[in-house]
Amino acid sequence: MKMVGAPDMGRDAIILTGTIGYMIALAFVSFTARKNARTAKSFASGGVHYPGVLIGFLLMSEFIGTSASVGTAEAGYKVGISAAWNVAALGIGFVFYSLFLARKFKDTGENTISGVLARTYGQPVKVATSIIMIFALQIVAISTYTSGGAIISPLFGIDRSAAIVATGLAGVLYVGLGGMSSVIYTNVIHAMVKYLGIVIALAIGLSQVGGVGTLRTRLPAAMFDATAVGWPQICAWLVAGIGAVFATQYVVQAINTVEDGATARRASFYSAMLLIPFGILAAMIGMVCQVLYPGITATAAFPTLVADMSQLPATIVVAGLAASLFGTISALSIGAATLVYKDFYLPLTGHDGESTGSLRFIRWATIAAGLLPIPLAILSTEVLSVTFLAKSLRASLALLVLLAFYAPTFGTRRGAFVSIEASLVATILWFMAGNPFGIDNAYVAVAIPILVMGFSHLFRGADTGPASVAS
Repeated sequence: MKMVGAPDMGRDAIILTGTIGYMIALAFVSFTARKNARTAKSFASGGVHYPGVLIGFLLMSEFIGTSASVGTAEAGYKVGISAAWNVAALGIGFVFYSLFLARKFKDTGENTISGVLARTYGQPVKVATSIIMIFALQIVAISTYTSGGAIISPLFGIDRSAAIVATGLAGVLYVGLGGMSSVIYTNVIHAMVKYLGIVIALAIGLSQVGGVGTLRTRLPAAMFDATAVGWPQICAWLVAGIGAVFATQYVVQAINTVEDGATARRASFYSAMLLIPFGILAAMIGMVCQVLYPGITATAAFPTLVADMSQLPATIVVAGLAASLFGTISALSIGAATLVYKDFYLPLTGHDGESTGSLRFIRWATIAAGLLPIPLAILSTEVLSVTFLAKSLRASLALLVLLAFYAPTFGTRRGAFVSIEASLVATILWFMAGNPFGIDNAYVAVAIPILVMGFSHLFRGADTGPASVAS
């Protein structure tokens, strides 16, 4: 086994060449997808209807970025198999989404979260939702770039900051070509490569350890306890994960590319069935690294294993991790850009989705949304916790989504607006304070809208109730 940290220029050149070749292939796919992005409207919607299985892979791919693979392996290095709940919670979220929300979102015809909530709670809530969603997506982008830099830097012996900048520039290049259509086609490819890469990495790690049996003997029993991380943390992951699925811009955007509500439900279920095993595989990689590389920082677990592989498997795994990075960034970028375009650009300019100026704006907004998080990513070191904060922020919106669809007369428009703003501020402050009293910020994110909407309902005036959901 080669010494970790000892660079092999020939090996690194082969891996780099393979990864660049993969990116060139994706760029070609994106270039071809331009035919479905001739207007701003088709750029954001994909232009045509897509099969449910394709969108299932897309939804899964968007949620298993480098923060899911590297971050879950990081947690697995610390606590063992129970770290898999971080990703499994997303799969459970998609099961519930399939049952309760997928058809409803599709039937509205809206492809933004803010547009859906505006139907019940009005324009101020639309703007507030758009702001908090853009903010949350940018936080996820920061953690994605951070974990991407953690992978690229040790593999090629380059500075971490330079690695983040390089991956950022490459990540936003192809999404600007084909828009949502490009995101769909390339993310299906990403999903397959990611899965192949994570399976190869675990297989190689287990072979170096001596198999699952040896792994069991060399790790404490608690590392194999599915609840070792603690039920408070598991429940917090479930709240944040389900909330993220219920109220994430690019999920709504993806669901609206299928033909009907039944297909939307199937696509969501397909995604759930793909996500849950991925979390287990990533957590086990962290456990393997605990045996192979005791004493390293947890964040370096996955990158260290990759650096220890031979050329061919390392190339596949690195391509898979690059797929994780670029797939997530493309979804985050177009999601944020669509919100800026629909909720700010169109109302301010009076343009429509067919004008040349609109297409130019959303294309450049997509690129800008992918580049803006890079400076903060350079300063960031925590992967999983930062991603978790973004999930928590979306959990507050998820509650309002459920109320809008299933209890539209509960609360008031003013209550909905205040709950969004208060939840944003309180959740971030609670996170920065280190989750006082052992209460996770995810619970704060959900509790505030419940309380605010409850009080507003009790003390509502005759003219403050929410409007009926538009037909």
